[in-house]
Amino acid sequence: MNNAHKPSETVDRAGIASRLDRPLVLVGLMGVGKTSIGRRLAGALGRDFVDADEEIEKAADRSVSEIFEEHGEAYFRDGERRVIARLMEEGHGVIATGGGAFVDPETRALVLERGVAVWLDCDLDTLVERTSRRNTRPLLKTGDPREILFNLKEQRGPAYAEAQIHVVTGDGPHDAAVNRILEELAAWL
Repeated sequence: MNNAHKPSETVDRAGIASRLDRPLVLVGLMGVGKTSIGRRLAGALGRDFVDADEEIEKAADRSVSEIFEEHGEAYFRDGERRVIARLMEEGHGVIATGGGAFVDPETRALVLERGVAVWLDCDLDTLVERTSRRNTRPLLKTGDPREILFNLKEQRGPAYAEAQIHVVTGDGPHDAAVNRILEELAAWL
């Protein structure tokens, strides 16, 4: 049996959780696994999980795609920043953000000051495959998804690089990514 799928025995999850006094805020491009990995990470730390895009949709009573179409990206980013600030103030343990949230300078400053930003990253082929599973990504509706994702990865990389933690998720199991995050957190705390 492959041990890569088993939880790491060397990471003191309870110790990490007890030392963590701020929310973990997952950032990175669409398709890197922020929501899927975030749920598992929250469970591993005994914390709650919240998805910022889902909270935005609840607050606006419409989908992210509809907000983009009706009001544009600038309007969306402003609302997104307010929702992320509220989620952080409410003390949620793990927060998954939309792909562009951390690129916004005000949102990035807020997250870096009041949380621990965890940049989830993966290769372009994995991103293209994962994002092709759903037709709800407004930024991918305007052209070739591979080209758009490549450009977004190039443009957003410097902003994402400001995150306190950087983990490459790859196409392996999410539990392996959770273990890598926990190992990086243990070293960072």
